Amino acid sequence: MKKTENLLTNRFALIVIILIMATGCKKDDNDSPVIKDGDGNIYTSVTIGNQVWLKENLKTTKYNDDTPIQQVIDYTEWFSLNMPGYCWYDNNEATNKKDYGALYNWYAVETGKLCPKGWHVPSDDEWQTLALFIDVDAEIGFPESSNGGGKLKESGTDHWSGPNDGATNEYGFSALPGGCRLEYNDLNYNGINEFGFWWSSTEYNDGRAWIIDMGYNNTILYRYNTVKKNGNSVRCVKD
Repeated sequence: MKKTENLLTNRFALIVIILIMATGCKKDDNDSPVIKDGDGNIYTSVTIGNQVWLKENLKTTKYNDDTPIQQVIDYTEWFSLNMPGYCWYDNNEATNKKDYGALYNWYAVETGKLCPKGWHVPSDDEWQTLALFIDVDAEIGFPESSNGGGKLKESGTDHWSGPNDGATNEYGFSALPGGCRLEYNDLNYNGINEFGFWWSSTEYNDGRAWIIDMGYNNTILYRYNTVKKNGNSVRCVKD
């Protein structure tokens, strides 16, 4: 009887160990400390390779030192800025904040204080590390990866316009199409539900910086440089 009890105890202990190990292999970092920005918005994270990413676009209106970021609604004022600013797509916080986050110019990125403490806006190299992990054939250039966008986009058409080609979200990145604010576009705001544009912290030249782009009608992960005054989404990566 004692031998049987010991055997059952050992089996139970083995099952517990297996369950603990299985839980530790999850991509979603659900057991991580709560991640909050300067406004108290809460984020979740996902581990992809050796990087830990936020699963949501940034939506803070304050830096991580509690200093407010300037909100700019007017089109002319936005594109005359040579200092940090943010806005909501179509100036509609109620509709667009929760899912798509805010749009920031690169001067806000440049401060190094946008992301929650312990996190930062990814450099161009860090975006490249992500691209190479999900696609070994990725290259620095245009496009960066022919299928990387599909692997990172949220699947379905709850947020992306159809057909949302090749979207599998197999790494749990859950990329969403927050659109952008473009200097040369007569409509000012452009592309929500169709395209996502994310800043890197890497400057290209005095007036431009590197971004990543994904679209509803292809699986491509694009990399190119754009005007610093444009408004784009931000994803944070852990320090």
